[in-house]
Amino acid sequence: MPARSPTGAPSPTDAPPIVPVVTRRRAPQRLWSAPFTSRAWRDLGTELLILLTAPFGFAYAVLCACLTAALAPTVAGLYLPGWLVLGARGWGGMFRGYARLLGTEIAHPLPRRRGHGFWRGLANTIGDGAGWRAVLFLVIALPLAIVSAVLVLVFLVVAAGLLTYWFWYRFLPAQQAADGTWHRGSLWWDGTPMDTTSSFIACGVAGIVLWFLWPQLARGFAAAWAGLAAVLLGPTRSSLRVAALESSRGRTVADADTKLRWIERDLHDGTQARLVALAMQLGEATELLESDPAQGRDLVAEAHAATKDTLVELRELARGIRPPALEAGLAVAVETLSSRSPLPVTVDIAPDLRPDPPIESIAYFAIAELITNAVKHARASGVYVLAEQRDQTLWLRVRDDGIGGAEPAPPRADGHGTGLAGLRDRVASVDGGLRIESPAGEPTVVTITLPMRVAGR
Repeated sequence: MPARSPTGAPSPTDAPPIVPVVTRRRAPQRLWSAPFTSRAWRDLGTELLILLTAPFGFAYAVLCACLTAALAPTVAGLYLPGWLVLGARGWGGMFRGYARLLGTEIAHPLPRRRGHGFWRGLANTIGDGAGWRAVLFLVIALPLAIVSAVLVLVFLVVAAGLLTYWFWYRFLPAQQAADGTWHRGSLWWDGTPMDTTSSFIACGVAGIVLWFLWPQLARGFAAAWAGLAAVLLGPTRSSLRVAALESSRGRTVADADTKLRWIERDLHDGTQARLVALAMQLGEATELLESDPAQGRDLVAEAHAATKDTLVELRELARGIRPPALEAGLAVAVETLSSRSPLPVTVDIAPDLRPDPPIESIAYFAIAELITNAVKHARASGVYVLAEQRDQTLWLRVRDDGIGGAEPAPPRADGHGTGLAGLRDRVASVDGGLRIESPAGEPTVVTITLPMRVAGR
């Protein structure tokens, strides 16, 4: 029997993250070199481009909203909200392009659900959350565009003006100072003329400060734009999670259908053929028992042996659907599984750990798959299996001391996952998570999180 470890493995970290909504490609920017980099000027140019575009998006949103309110009692009032949402999605694509120029890649929101029939399609369009978030973005974008572009331009223009004031002040009209003398250039707030050396130095220092600050201001507004676009123009984490669940469940259903076909084929080609042959043997034995009892008894003995072989075959087939050992709990089932493994397997599972039966089956087959991988591919000398409950989550950790390098293989051409890829789909079908840590030449650690209870049970 496998040994039971008195202590658990190191605690798994958080569950695997969902596909990122935002990918940032912005490297850190040095304060002293920022004004001389293309990035600062690209940020400024993009913010000016947004300033030129945002009024049109704002006008589109306001116009559609006003027309919707005015035509609400008419048939046209049913279509306008849908047009508003669809158009806002298009505007959102353009502003995601601006975010890309600012160094942030934002994923596209999930496609809207079209539905069957005109009214269902219209209702799905009007209820499209991504479209309404894009409408909100169009409304917010205009004031933010004005503030960001104007402030950055003011900092830049004032910095350039102060740095070159010593040159262009002489082209200004003469002004009379408080003491009655005439001077060219501007005046300080107290009426002191600004055509002195100290004034030139003060303007230069202020200009240098503003010159190095405007790229930081542009970068701050670029981050604000990227954050706003990520929240309102990208997919929400919940929608990505739902889409991932739908996709994984679809693949799992297809995989289950394939397995059912395999079972049907095994029953048809194997068990059924054995039973047909058994029936023929028994029929022949019945005829021979009177004329040739000895040969009849031999046929009965052969039929008896064939019956035992058929029972073994059926037992193995049933074990592939749900192992009988699971009736006694996950711990007993995994210990039984590990006792048949050619590698030493240390099992650390509490006997009273009992998730819902579907979760228990997924956990069992996941552990079986990982032990098989360790035997076939990892060149390991041992495997450690931990399962424990944390709040309402079942945590599994399977560790081998092999050569590492484990990666989920891409799905086959028929769309079904194999090995670790299929395992990932089965785990994701119940909103679970799977993380693989398998650096080349080092041990492989696979962490799986599953809900203890199936939703709706």
